[in-house]
Amino acid sequence: MQITIIDYGMGNLHSVAKKIKSLGHIPVITSDSFEISKADKLILPGVGHFGKAMENLEKLGLKDVLNKVVLEDKKPILGICLGMQLMATKSEEGNVNGLGWIEGEVVKFKVNDTLKYKVPHTGWNQIVKKKESPLMIGIPDLTEFYFVHSYHWKSSDRTDVSNETEYEYIFPSAVEKNNIFGVQYHPEKSHDAGDLLLKNFINL
Repeated sequence: MQITIIDYGMGNLHSVAKKIKSLGHIPVITSDSFEISKADKLILPGVGHFGKAMENLEKLGLKDVLNKVVLEDKKPILGICLGMQLMATKSEEGNVNGLGWIEGEVVKFKVNDTLKYKVPHTGWNQIVKKKESPLMIGIPDLTEFYFVHSYHWKSSDRTDVSNETEYEYIFPSAVEKNNIFGVQYHPEKSHDAGDLLLKNFINL
């Protein structure tokens, strides 16, 4: 099985790759369209600015191959943090369009109690499972995952939301539609629960 981690210059590639290796697989890290087209499973990681990320995907010529493997070939893809956000229709961060695979908008945290709720939202927080998901098999409701983000998903269709998390208010922390999966948290930094989520994705 070829597990491909997409390199578009936006960070946390190697921590994801290291975790996949610890689970017994050798991932391919690449920005090459041919390698991406050969993938069995794809991971779209990322930390950083939404607008810059979309610019990088455009410059590298990756949008077309990603649309083909995800929308036409229906290969499973997991977006992590910024990678999940890029799957949305658009984002306030840079005020640009995303890949548009799942309808929704990425917005900045707007908290009232700025002493209690710091932005970026950093650290461990619980997820509430909103629907049955193959990613979440064996992971109990209210499991804690590790988060680092200043922007979050705002869903257009509630049926696309697989996890929610509360940080002063409730926001979608995982989305899912057909072969497309996105998590706002970092499974590669979330110990046993993160390992199980990644194993579930690999085993799809």
